[in-house]
Amino acid sequence: MTITLHDTRRGRKVPFEPLKPGEVTMYLCGPTVYNYAHIGNARPAVVFDLLARVLRRRYTLTFARNITDVDDKINQASIETGKPIAEITARFIDAYNADMGVLGVEPPSVEPRATEHIAEMIAMIETLIDNGCAYEAEGHVLFDVGSHPDYGALSKRNLREMIAGSRVEVAPYKKAAHDFVLWKPSTPELPGWDSPWGRGRPGWHIECSAMAGKHLGETIDIHAGGQDLVFPHHENEMAQSTCAHGGAPFARYWLHNGFLSINHEKMSKSLGNVLLVHDLIETVPGEVIRLALLSAHYRQPLDWSDETLDAARRMLDRLYGAVRGIDVPRAAIEKAEPPATLVAALEDDLNTPKAMAEFFAVARELNKAKDPAERQRLAAVMYASGELMGFLGEDPDAWFAGDGADGYSPEAIETLLEERQAARADRDFSRADAIRDELAAAGIVIEDGPEGTSWRRSA
Repeated sequence: MTITLHDTRRGRKVPFEPLKPGEVTMYLCGPTVYNYAHIGNARPAVVFDLLARVLRRRYTLTFARNITDVDDKINQASIETGKPIAEITARFIDAYNADMGVLGVEPPSVEPRATEHIAEMIAMIETLIDNGCAYEAEGHVLFDVGSHPDYGALSKRNLREMIAGSRVEVAPYKKAAHDFVLWKPSTPELPGWDSPWGRGRPGWHIECSAMAGKHLGETIDIHAGGQDLVFPHHENEMAQSTCAHGGAPFARYWLHNGFLSINHEKMSKSLGNVLLVHDLIETVPGEVIRLALLSAHYRQPLDWSDETLDAARRMLDRLYGAVRGIDVPRAAIEKAEPPATLVAALEDDLNTPKAMAEFFAVARELNKAKDPAERQRLAAVMYASGELMGFLGEDPDAWFAGDGADGYSPEAIETLLEERQAARADRDFSRADAIRDELAAAGIVIEDGPEGTSWRRSA
């Protein structure tokens, strides 16, 4: 089966074919490191981590996810806190990688930092000036949007619409309002580098173009990011890279995940509803957050709420409950394969709702199986599926060791089960049934078997 992906530029789902047989290059716009990542930042990290896992089944993948460590927001954070820029960026780079790691996001092949690629940015800007696509004005260098007839092809809006819907800086040194900055001067207190145009620093858009070109080549297979980056960031990247590389396409496929809202409201500082991953993982398991982020198709909007997390936790309880008590050797897991239907769903433009349905189909089959060898085989299939999607990484008993959203700790449940067992021994079936009903009302399923009584949380 051919992998299909929805390409933003073409506006439809298309078969995926890499530029070089057997090899794939992918670039994801990473964090600007001036604060902890919020849950909206985590969605592309998780979504495209899953895509990377899917691609690695078929191809050799080189995956770059950049770090923006020179930016006006970082400068402002330094001014407000009185801390050096290097200290701020180092702290939040470490925090970002640690927090995403808790969500099961695997490290990219390369994590380029903007400050380590200034020479490449300057060289690209010089090329753009030489070929008439950029110009110097009052210490700034700007990209001449009018020099690129294809501008607007990605976002599918004309210039007037794009300017009206964005924060375009109107400055007297610009030839046209929509021209964007490639290089700007730095005052003494701001970070800066020597350049042919004086001491200054790069514009945001040129950073990604230079880093992608350095590590992945002039034409990359997949460029990914959030929907909010389509314009102006990705539109500008595409224009300047195409012009700098003699007309060669910048990216063959553009992928964008949908917006994330909080309780049906846009996440913003003014509303006070910015949810930081760093805080969330203190009380919520990383796999729960990961599943919540993958619960909707990646191109669709996702509304984040307590109910979203509760549903994800119950789903994972069902998966962990299915494999609980089954000893599966590592060799068996490595030999096992996820169901073909699950893989097909993921290769169909990352259809995670369909993939999860196939995951639960295996869990139901396992719950019904009686033969020990068959149960072990199905459990191995479940673990293989979990490794592909980023789930079932915990020991099942450890998974159930924390307090549940139902308010019953494992210790409290075990105490009630002991009380129920004593009631049954005393033939006090009324009390035994009352305990079962109490736990069932909290979504805790009791299963009596020849080896004793077990329990699991159920959706």
